[in-house]
Amino acid sequence: MAGNGVSPLARAEHFVWLTARVLEQRRFAYHFLGGGADQVETALTAYLGEDGGFGHALEPDLRGPVSQPLHTAHALRVLESIGRCGGTRVERICRYLTEVSAKDGALPAVHPSQRGYPAAPFVPVLDDPPSELLATGPVVGLLHRNEVWHAWLFRATDFCWAAVESLRTSHPYEIQAAVAFLDGVPDRSRAQAAADRLGRLAREQGLVVLDPAGRDRMPVAPGYAPGEHHFAYDYARVPDSLARGWFTDEEMARSLDFLAAEQQEDGGWPLRWRAWAPGAVLEARPLVTIEALRTLRAYGRAID
Repeated sequence: MAGNGVSPLARAEHFVWLTARVLEQRRFAYHFLGGGADQVETALTAYLGEDGGFGHALEPDLRGPVSQPLHTAHALRVLESIGRCGGTRVERICRYLTEVSAKDGALPAVHPSQRGYPAAPFVPVLDDPPSELLATGPVVGLLHRNEVWHAWLFRATDFCWAAVESLRTSHPYEIQAAVAFLDGVPDRSRAQAAADRLGRLAREQGLVVLDPAGRDRMPVAPGYAPGEHHFAYDYARVPDSLARGWFTDEEMARSLDFLAAEQQEDGGWPLRWRAWAPGAVLEARPLVTIEALRTLRAYGRAID
């Protein structure tokens, strides 16, 4: 992971200053260099729309100015990471979520307003999109974890419980969304039982690579890019995630060894999903790099 005696963090810092958007530069400074939360929030505000949602390609695979649920979920994760997930800013976001929800009260992956703007080919734009756990679960879990209470949460929470508990077959990103919901929802005993079942499902259906050395022999989910595998750390980003219980200490250590070794010569981490536009790749790699460093640090791995 380290090269020429330079720490992984120093190499990543060079990569961020060289390639990242202002928001990721400010986030890197906050998480690793003692930077301030105010500067992160100011940078994030540039993506805020008049409707209370977020747009302007905050999530790099959806381009254009319009607000989208996936952008807004991304914004909430940023706010949570700097301890700012509350108050009037989040009330306004919840009003936006209410406005763009489907009839059942939950979120579509992509709102039809995206039509006419560039988007990744694996993110279809539908005129009447269904609610999806992929979009709704992470938002609901995060809002519960931060003790946000809003009328939108009631039906959205019911939707997520029904979706999670009815899963029989799935794919890695949907399982990740389910984990994000279960890690934040208040009913902890019910969440633990659901997580235990999902962990068995993920292992039995080959949705996680338990031995990274043999990843090339593992199939990927339908529609995924070649090599778009998921590893233990993708599900258990922090040690107190319910998904951590899915893996032995040895399995978790192997996945973290692999994550550490994935740092590239330029100091950043690679994308594992399909690259479809140079700008989207350039903007996404700093995001992946920051999350890789945060995961390694959360598990006590040396990065500096």
